[in-house]
Amino acid sequence: MTTSFVTDNAIRAVLDGKTKPLGSLGRLETLAAQVARIQGTLQPRADSCHLVIFAGDHGMARSGVSAYPQDVTRQMVLNFLSGGAASNVFAASVGASLQVVDAGVVGEAIDHPKLFNQRQGEGTSSAIEAPAMSSTQVDEAVEKGREIGAAIEADVACFGEMGIGNTSSASLVCAKTLGKSVVELVGRGTGLDDAGLHHKRSLLTQASERMPDTLDARSALREYGGFEIAMMTGAMIGAAKAGTVVVIDGFIASAAALCASRISPRVEDNFVYAHRSAEAGHELVLKALNATPLLDLGLRLGEGTGSLLAYPLIRAAADMMRNMASFETAGVSGPA
Repeated sequence: MTTSFVTDNAIRAVLDGKTKPLGSLGRLETLAAQVARIQGTLQPRADSCHLVIFAGDHGMARSGVSAYPQDVTRQMVLNFLSGGAASNVFAASVGASLQVVDAGVVGEAIDHPKLFNQRQGEGTSSAIEAPAMSSTQVDEAVEKGREIGAAIEADVACFGEMGIGNTSSASLVCAKTLGKSVVELVGRGTGLDDAGLHHKRSLLTQASERMPDTLDARSALREYGGFEIAMMTGAMIGAAKAGTVVVIDGFIASAAALCASRISPRVEDNFVYAHRSAEAGHELVLKALNATPLLDLGLRLGEGTGSLLAYPLIRAAADMMRNMASFETAGVSGPA
């Protein structure tokens, strides 16, 4: 979580002393100040970035909540491992390292030297009829995630996800955590047509009605979450508590961030929100988190893509605070 080795006044004095009009770098100054607080230094760094993609399947997918078949989760894991996904391209573009975690993909375990196997099962149960996972499974998934997040050695941690059906899972988790109607959070996900969206809303309403309107975050994850969402929740907690800058991607990652903030209050001090997703429920979740994203690009892919695109802004903000000359050192006259 945020450390307190430097005061806000000291941070503000450094930023205000740079060779620029006061506040003229806008959100970048706010971002630089956040990184400085997280790292407890007036010389913040964001020189390295690491993306972890958690993959897991959802029992709900078999009911047709997605436009894509469940096999795509496994296929995309192999695509990540071979370097062919958007996340791979963006990670290479911004100089980030990438790790793929099997949190619970349907089928036999994938044997690949680059894959980190942390399987909690072959996908969750269908949350439409029963709890998605057991109490033991959700606790183990969160704990495994904590360990993964805490072990990240980069200055900046990004988290992404892959799992057919996970926008449905995220919608239910957020609805129950916030005490909202799931219909308010349901969108087209991977691209459902009108008939598919109607079917999805009907199924998720059925799933929602089997539990009370409001649940604590752990219970919401147990009843409606996915192994990848639960593990990502833990990873955000682990990375934040280790003093890492945590970049929150889109709707599904924000569902994990919401749960993380409820399970471990104040970890959100370390959260930087990457972008405003085109997914229907994201705006509601961002409002609940009091979050203002850095970008608004109409993204709805997930996989950590938005967080990777936001990383250069974080690096630029830290570099500005560390390397930009002050009025005093540059011999430039300050404001009259």
